[in-house]
Order: sequence, then C-alpha cells, then structure tokens
Amino acid sequence: MQDFHWRNHSSLTEFVLLGFSSDTRINGILFGIFLLLYLTTLLGNGLIITLIHMDSRLHTPMYFFLSVLSILDMGYVTTTVPQMLVHLVCKKKTISYVGCVAQMYIFLMLGITESWLFAIMAYDRYVAICHPLRYKVIMSPLLRGSLVAFCGFWGITCALIYTVSAMILPYCGPNEINHFFCEVPAVLKLACADTSLNDQVDFILGFILLLVPLSLIIVVYINIFAAILRIRSTQGRIKAFSTCVSHITVVTMFSIPCMVMYMRPGSESSPEEDKKLALFYNVISAFLNPIIYSLRNKDVKRAFLKVVGSSKGSG
Repeated sequence: MQDFHWRNHSSLTEFVLLGFSSDTRINGILFGIFLLLYLTTLLGNGLIITLIHMDSRLHTPMYFFLSVLSILDMGYVTTTVPQMLVHLVCKKKTISYVGCVAQMYIFLMLGITESWLFAIMAYDRYVAICHPLRYKVIMSPLLRGSLVAFCGFWGITCALIYTVSAMILPYCGPNEINHFFCEVPAVLKLACADTSLNDQVDFILGFILLLVPLSLIIVVYINIFAAILRIRSTQGRIKAFSTCVSHITVVTMFSIPCMVMYMRPGSESSPEEDKKLALFYNVISAFLNPIIYSLRNKDVKRAFLKVVGSSKGSG
C-alpha cells in the first residue's frame, strides 16, 4: 500500500483550490471586494515607497524599514490574490504541483521575513526614543542593511524547511485543497501519511519565527514605555507614544492570526476558520499597514502634499 502511495505521489501533477464558495453570485461579489482591496494595497504601499524615495526628510531609518515593509506587503499579496481573483471568476480552479510548491515557499519566505522585520522596527523605535541624539549614528546604513539581510536570511532558510517538510510527504489523492491558496496547514490535510512530525516542526518553527520576535518586541516596548514615562512634558510623551501605537497595532494584527494558524495541531483546525485567519494576515494586514502606519503620519502627509503641489506647479 505504501508503494502505491509513493507511485501516485509522483503522478500527482496538480491540485484544485476550492476557494470560498461554489456559488457564482457570491464569488462575483467577492471578486469585486478582493480586487478593490488588492489594487488599494498596491496603490497605498506603492505611494509610501515613492514618497520615501522622493522626500529627503523621509530618508531616516524608520522610513527605510517602512519602505521595506511596503515592498514585502506588495509581494505578499501578489503571491496569493491575483490567482484567487482568477479562480473566483473561472470554472477551472487548478494549480500545478510545481506552482503550489512555489506559492507556498514565496508566501512563507515573505511572511517570515516580515515577522522578523517587525522586531527590527521595534528596536528602531527603541533607539529613536531612548537614544535620540545618537539615533542616526547607531542606525547607520550598514546596520540597517545588515538587519534587513538578517530578516531575509531567516525567511529564505525557514521557508525552505517548512516547504520541503510538507512536500516530501506522499500525496495520492484526493487533490482538492479547501483553501484559496497553497498554505502548509491546508495542503498537509491531503497527505497520505502521518503528519504529526510536521505538526512538531510547525510548532518549533512557529515558536522561533513568531514567539521569539514577539518576545523581543515586548521587551523593547517595556523599555520604551519606561523611557516615555520619564519624559517631563505631556506633549513629548504623547508624541513618543503615538510613534509606537501604529507599530503595536500592525504587529498584533499580523502575529496573533499567524500564531493560531501555524502553532496548533492540524487536527484542531477547521478549513473555514483557516481561510478567515489567512485573509486577515495576508490581505487585510497588507491593506491596512499603509493606512495605520503612514497615511495618518504628519511627515508622510507633508511629503504627499509637497509632491502633489510640485506636480500641479509643473503642470
């Protein structure tokens, strides 16, 4: 029987992504909503990258990390949403075996990189608030580049472990994934083998990739709040605190659904709940990041008005 499994594993060339609904009317509505969300996400994050590049006053470490976050978010949603949109309006909802592996790997790589980037951004806020006079010296271009490379290294290597550990299992049918993209927990449900080892790998990696950065963020913020309480002026306190609120909101929105998804045993999850969680940390989080982080930020607003003003002037 095991030999039959492995033989069929090699002959499995595609998966079917069931998505959200078989009702074409509901899928039509979802298509409109997700297309709008996707285009707004690209526009919002693209605008932030452009403004940071164009305005010299935004050439600071904080905005450098913010532009990296925007690039990751644009890649993150593009890995899943365009294909989801096609499947919402087409009868054929298949993805090739190789395409599924590639989607799984790229999605994980960008997500893991982002998870560690949030910890780096917290450290950046700590240096800015606790060592304001030495901020630009400490957060030098070399250190900033090294920290982003560190995040990328974790993303590339750990995504490889996740993907390989999932795809070396035998898949002998059925080939229907009850999800809108190839995400590890959903794909593992189709494996013709015991996935308890994968559950352990997922938990250990989830601990390293989610709880460790989250713990660092908590430690950093305890130090930040202690420093804020020492600020004499109320206005100074409010200004320092407001720069942290955005980061805390974004981290919470991303990390908590990710932890629920990747750190519980596969037997305890329901496909419908998993889809909602994945939508939250994949689509909704990337959509809200520019709004929460930047569009309510005075520096970014000023840069935007300056660009709009100069384009009108030249016109």
